[in-house]
Amino acid sequence: MDNKIKIDTDTITLGQFLKLADVISSGGMAKWFLSEHEVFINGEQDQRRGRKLMVNDKIDIKGIGTFVIVR
Repeated sequence: MDNKIKIDTDTITLGQFLKLADVISSGGMAKWFLSEHEVFINGEQDQRRGRKLMVNDKIDIKGIGTFVIVR
């Protein structure tokens, strides 16, 4: 089952998403987290904390879970 993460804007960065989803406790941890964990966005691996995520994007973090962005 996917965890749904609700946003009120058109896009959110991967770094902001990690904090919103309670995967990391502060935005400063995003760079470290992305260097240590495999993150797949819509099936493609991506480590850029500035990557723009949109509604219906699927984020799979190995060992943590799968998330879907919803409005």
